[in-house]
Amino acid sequence: MSSHRPRQSGRSPIRISIQTRSYTEPHIDSTSQNPRLHDEELVERDQAIPPTRAFIIRSLALLCACSLSVGSHYASYTLGPLKSRLTREMKTSNTEFSLLISAFSLNSTWTPLVGGMMASKLGTTLTSIVATGVIFSGQVLLLIGEIREDVRLMVFGLFVFGFGVSPLAVVQESIIVRFFRSHGLGVSMALGLVAGKFASFISARTSLPLAERFGRHAPFYASTFLAALSLLINLLYMSSSKWLVRGSGTVLEASEIRREARRRSLYDVSEAEALEKVARKHRIRFNDIPKLGDTFWAYIGLNVLCGTVWAPFTHLAANIFERRYGLTEDAASTQASYLLIGSVVLYPVTGFMIDRMKHPQAILRMFMLSSVLTMLGYAWLVLPPAWTRTPSPAVAAFATGIGFSPLLLVILVPQLVPLKFVSTTLGVHKSMEQTGATIFQTIAGLVLDGKGSRASQGEASTTQQLLNVFLVFNVLQLIGIVSLSHLDRRRREAADTLQSAVDDQEEAEHESEEESTFTGGEGDILASEIGPLSYTDQRKPLLGPRPRADSGASYSPSSCPPKGVGEHSEIRRGRIFMCLCAVLICCAWVLFLSTAWSRLRSREERGVS
Repeated sequence: MSSHRPRQSGRSPIRISIQTRSYTEPHIDSTSQNPRLHDEELVERDQAIPPTRAFIIRSLALLCACSLSVGSHYASYTLGPLKSRLTREMKTSNTEFSLLISAFSLNSTWTPLVGGMMASKLGTTLTSIVATGVIFSGQVLLLIGEIREDVRLMVFGLFVFGFGVSPLAVVQESIIVRFFRSHGLGVSMALGLVAGKFASFISARTSLPLAERFGRHAPFYASTFLAALSLLINLLYMSSSKWLVRGSGTVLEASEIRREARRRSLYDVSEAEALEKVARKHRIRFNDIPKLGDTFWAYIGLNVLCGTVWAPFTHLAANIFERRYGLTEDAASTQASYLLIGSVVLYPVTGFMIDRMKHPQAILRMFMLSSVLTMLGYAWLVLPPAWTRTPSPAVAAFATGIGFSPLLLVILVPQLVPLKFVSTTLGVHKSMEQTGATIFQTIAGLVLDGKGSRASQGEASTTQQLLNVFLVFNVLQLIGIVSLSHLDRRRREAADTLQSAVDDQEEAEHESEEESTFTGGEGDILASEIGPLSYTDQRKPLLGPRPRADSGASYSPSSCPPKGVGEHSEIRRGRIFMCLCAVLICCAWVLFLSTAWSRLRSREERGVS
């Protein structure tokens, strides 16, 4: 660390070189009058945070991040296994059940965008408190509605619940990226996501047994308890967040840098101005999103298809298996729960592989494999049940495919966009995924109710139609992944061309830029908490090949467009895609509200005594 010590000559202000790497030095007292003491304190305090302690502190942060979403994930998959029971005891229709699930995901069509912005503006800690508090409130309303057999109140409770789910997911992923971006991001992200997936599997596996043994209300009481537990753990994380950041040498967020600037402005105006300058570079501007390039928008379009293919089926699977293969309610629920077990096993394995694979398109190739597996699962279900007789092969193929693909969708983000756009891109990704899920979930209920007055042959016909549509969208998803891979390859080729064009003069300029310094008055600024000042360095992807360290080349999807594509035309297309995303979100809301207005019935209208 000696190469990064503050440089001093006489009584001149202290200068710090800000490099594109993480530091672990704690704060140095800016009021010290002994210039030599700064260097000694720097060495002593650098040694005060050994790698073992930093690892333990990061592990504690990961444990907190994993616990934040346990309650929301458990509650999200409580209803699926109970669909037949709710239909029998509360007289709910297929459309009403789909509206319950859609109410949960409806707000997730826009709240991830706010969550990403809030995470960038307010910080992940405060945003997570708001999200978990809203989730707990919605879960309480859902419980009250279920006890009173009021489907409308249940829908409203899930509507409130949905306000917090996606922002919490964005915050959780942002926390993990923040603490582990240079310490095994793949495995850390996998562990963070697998906690929620395991809670989802436990929910799908235990909801019906709990209802059968302790009554219909039991799964909802369990969901409310876990939501309260997540809120409590979140409060513990908030109280210890500063200690976790300082103890692990983690880079401060923009909101934390602004607070630090305001605190330091009380005694050192120049240092506060420097911190505020860094905070401005970390802020997200909504107008910058269209500039992220064609590859980014191909990725966003793929998220819509993923939402259509993944989530609706996992909620409807138990009822589909029961209808199509004549299974008992318990057997169908058990088979459907296995759809979620793949993630528990495959997420850590996939994260471990990602951290060690060097091929630039390894993630996209694994994504293609996952799409092929889910497509095989749908193909099996589409075949006549008299031929297949059991859904088990489809469950195995689908569970394997979906067992690692959501992780790949998240890990792709820091490879496609600059670091400062990670939280916002995670928000856009979650928003469009949930938009696709909400639209198709609502349509699925309408399709299943289309011939509900007919006999069993009519139900079999509507189920067949729904499975056919699932298969078609899975094929479109595979085509989308292939297209994204092609665009990403062209982007990398453009980056390689830019690398080869760098001459010795640019290398010298880059070396000079790396050694650039700024004045911090009489104090030193904590480099580990400020992060890199260079804008071009912030645009380097976290994963995949980077420009050579001795070259001045840094690139992003927008800075290195494919040959023949101008930057202005790419930005113009970005604005068009941005408008299309907004239109799609509006369509999801119009479809849900119009269906809810015409199809949601009161307790008396459903004939519940």
